[in-house]
Amino acid sequence: MRIVVVMDPVSTVQVDEDTSFAIMLEAERRGHRVDHCTAQDLFLEAGVAGARVRRARCSRETTPPITLGEVEDVALADVDVVFVRKDPPFDADYLWATQVLEGLRGQTLVVNDPRGLRDANEKLYATHFPELMPETLVTSHKDRIKAFTARVGGRAVIKPLDGKGGEGIFAIANDDPNVNAILETVTREGRRLAMVQRYLPEVKQGDKRILLLNGEFLGVILRVPQGGDLRSNIHVGGRVAATELDEADQRIVATVGPRLRQDGLVFVGLDVIGGYLTEVNVTSPTGIQQASRLSGQNLEAKVIEWLETSLSST
Repeated sequence: MRIVVVMDPVSTVQVDEDTSFAIMLEAERRGHRVDHCTAQDLFLEAGVAGARVRRARCSRETTPPITLGEVEDVALADVDVVFVRKDPPFDADYLWATQVLEGLRGQTLVVNDPRGLRDANEKLYATHFPELMPETLVTSHKDRIKAFTARVGGRAVIKPLDGKGGEGIFAIANDDPNVNAILETVTREGRRLAMVQRYLPEVKQGDKRILLLNGEFLGVILRVPQGGDLRSNIHVGGRVAATELDEADQRIVATVGPRLRQDGLVFVGLDVIGGYLTEVNVTSPTGIQQASRLSGQNLEAKVIEWLETSLSST
């Protein structure tokens, strides 16, 4: 296969943590060609989607871990897979990238599907499954947030809809003297929607990142917050531990998986706290290296095998 990975600059890669690196390394190990480009390298000419790419060579033993070859312009209809791994936020540049890639429908396998990426805000997509979520409110109104917080027991968590890696997440309580400032900051003084969820005390024990491949369970890790931090994201210092799916987790996977397949969302990370679905990560979900190490499996190989099988069946 020839795989073009649309991601951030390779200088951002962390060898022992980065999921994109692990997938690229495994694809190259299996004899496939891997090219790198950024969203800004995509282009449309005469209605044909293309990209300015550079061949990537990956190694855990070199510095930098990814070296890039000479620049080449390619028509993306001539490659086998376009793997979109650009980190959020899903901003205007991200939107335009998906619209360029839309022209490949029916020609080249794009993971995740551009239309699915546009439709699946990583906070709001979970609201397709209200029965799986903690009590949740989406609003920009401070009075509505305070009333909701009182109704769910006096504590809640507020997060911006375009946040990533734990950015902008706050625990709130109506008797906190900082509550007005927090709500005004996150909602930009009532000009932007935010998500508010009932505070789940189980977050102290950690949240599960459940990786799905084409709607099926791939791997799982437990991310445990450190130093009294509310957030357990790896990027903000969360400790990673081994875990397994319990009955509630299995119900979440079984319920969400078919909708993900329907929307072309192949590689996805679910965030689950205390048996409740809190987010659905579709743009650039992380955790595959940690899940592989803790489970003793090569999960990235399963991703490449899925791509190989999908192409051989078309």
